[in-house]
Amino acid sequence: MEPLFFTPVFQEKIWGGNRLAEVFGFTLPNEKIGEDWAISAHPHGVSIVENGPYQGKNLAQLWDSEKALFDFPKQKEFPLLVKILDAEEELSVQVHPDDAYGLEHEGELGKTECWYIIDAAPGAEIIYGHHAQTKEEFAQMIKEQKWDALFRHVPVKKGDFFFVPSGTIHAIGAGILILETQQSSDTTYRVYDYDRKDDQGNTRELHIQQSIDVSTIPATYETPAIKETRKGTSAITTYLKTAFFNVYEWDVKGILTFEKQAPYTLLTVIEGAGELVVDGQSYELKPGSSCLLPAQITNWTIQGELKIIASEPGEE
Repeated sequence: MEPLFFTPVFQEKIWGGNRLAEVFGFTLPNEKIGEDWAISAHPHGVSIVENGPYQGKNLAQLWDSEKALFDFPKQKEFPLLVKILDAEEELSVQVHPDDAYGLEHEGELGKTECWYIIDAAPGAEIIYGHHAQTKEEFAQMIKEQKWDALFRHVPVKKGDFFFVPSGTIHAIGAGILILETQQSSDTTYRVYDYDRKDDQGNTRELHIQQSIDVSTIPATYETPAIKETRKGTSAITTYLKTAFFNVYEWDVKGILTFEKQAPYTLLTVIEGAGELVVDGQSYELKPGSSCLLPAQITNWTIQGELKIIASEPGEE
């Protein structure tokens, strides 16, 4: 069994730029690319396998027809989505619903996500939470457009990590490159979009009532219990373990060997280069490489000097 490597799926965004080409060497269709959907089975951007016996098939097809690859999961749809985001400008201030609200109102799961800051310009910041204490105060501050008083601004730097559960008011600021691990959902409710306009002079739709409905008020903040384990010259950092996903950083300097601990594992290289070795076969790993290790791969080795963000399905 081979690892499944995927072709990037690029998404044009009003706030996007060209850093995915500069940092990862991707060939972009234009200079307003905001997202690389690195590993996705979501219908808005499905990953295509680029190697091995499943070459040309997409991840959604494999999830439906090749259940053994994923250890015969119970979920109807592939539950995870991994993105790399290039925010040349600020993203809209937004919030995501939980599963119950998302299924009832949008016909898909809600979205809990987390962010690893790959890079950040000096002075970069995110919006992470808000200052309203009641739903009435929250709605009134939106009505009066008291954005500075409402939103909580947090400075960020390279290597920071944030957990963003459903219900969290948030926005990625300008000059930030992020790897995002999330539930497989594309439902976003915009609270504020800086009154900017697209090339046709149109503002983007806001979703004020939905945002009031789903936001956690007062805001809560869960700081992950981050744990680093040294393995010789390398290190494994556990960032998060939730019902939705587990997320790790593998900082490889030399050779690091792994044993399977979940039905399947997702990998994206964020820095450096090396090789993935499975059953004696080597696969190149370079910046931006993304792959899935199916259930049949029980151990593997990574060698070189590189950083990987890895994830796996959580334990519900």
